[in-house]
Amino acid sequence: MQHNSSVKTLVVYYSRTGTTKKVGQEIARQLKADEEEIFDVKSRLGPIGWLRSGREAMNKKLTEIKPIKKNPSKYDMVVIGTPIWAANMSSPVRTYLSKHKFKKTAYFLTGGGVPGKTFEEMSAIAGKPVATLAITSKEAVQNTYSGKVEEFIASLK
Repeated sequence: MQHNSSVKTLVVYYSRTGTTKKVGQEIARQLKADEEEIFDVKSRLGPIGWLRSGREAMNKKLTEIKPIKKNPSKYDMVVIGTPIWAANMSSPVRTYLSKHKFKKTAYFLTGGGVPGKTFEEMSAIAGKPVATLAITSKEAVQNTYSGKVEEFIASLK
């Protein structure tokens, strides 16, 4: 299934360890879409960063993110990716979703655990998605997610 190239698409993601970025770049490449990485102002490196991140996500906290370069309202569709932190979306993605308006969305997530209510939460903030995609950490590490990405892209009609 060929993606309609007249649909202007932006793939946006936050990635603490590089996993969500890897999947996001693959989606952007297959869609021939623009790409934007969300950057957090605070460091999330190491065990302390990991603990802080999980706690923020569980408490549904917003964080400060660096200014974005691409305005999502100028795109027909925005594909938004988040890692799963403590069974929740990451606080940088929660912040991004709450700051912007979107015409149409699709969501993807990466993580070891179950998506939980992440897609429902993202929908509550930024609208019901056209499609969703969940990639486990194991699939990401072993690069066994390309079939899932292709199905996801095919469903972005």
